[in-house]
Amino acid sequence: MRDPGDDPVTLVRRGEGLAAWRQIADALAAEIGGGALAAGAQLPTEAALAGRFSVNRHTVRRALAVLAERGLVRATQGRGTFVEARPLAYPIGPRTRFSEIVSRAGREAWGDLVAAATVPPDAETAEALGIAAGAEVLELLTVHRADGTPISAARTCLPLPRFSGFDAAYAELGSLTRAFARFRVDDYRRLTTRIGARPATDAEAMRLDIAAGRTVIVLSSVNVDSDGVRIQANRSVFAADRVELVVE
Repeated sequence: MRDPGDDPVTLVRRGEGLAAWRQIADALAAEIGGGALAAGAQLPTEAALAGRFSVNRHTVRRALAVLAERGLVRATQGRGTFVEARPLAYPIGPRTRFSEIVSRAGREAWGDLVAAATVPPDAETAEALGIAAGAEVLELLTVHRADGTPISAARTCLPLPRFSGFDAAYAELGSLTRAFARFRVDDYRRLTTRIGARPATDAEAMRLDIAAGRTVIVLSSVNVDSDGVRIQANRSVFAADRVELVVE
């Protein structure tokens, strides 16, 4: 596959009412759509693209920002700009397992523990877990990745003392399912799911590596163990253009 950065100089059309950055964005979008730039491929540097199109780097930067807003590329600080992978089909059903879903798609799944704390639950979390408002829960902030690309960020609350130490297990195993198995929860199922959408907060945008204000899908769910006991209240935010939710 050719490297578009090796192309001869591509002159943008002047005086036709179409901004240079828009022409560059359209040209790169066409190459992504046509497969010349495959999913996961790294784009040439800003300097290389500026040379190719005979423009300054600010113009290239604006074109790349437009592509990022459209969900076609992802800029990673210190690494460069990459073509976004195709959306991941994400089934929502009685047994929703991130690692299994990602693995079935031929991609590598992993979860990062961002933070953990013992906190009193808010009223919504206490109701979701069926616990008293004065009880404590273990709160986890996590990021879930497919082939290194952030797919979702989550806030998970687990009742204590049953799941004391769950954060250490999750940090080691990178999977809620595997961590639950450490606590003799070999299977669990979805009790309720609520789905919504909104713009990402600054913190969510940073964790998902998306442009500020991009749309995220919000899933709020409650899981129960095989005895029907509530074990997890979860709120996940998904980069909207990285997943296709399939309600089963």
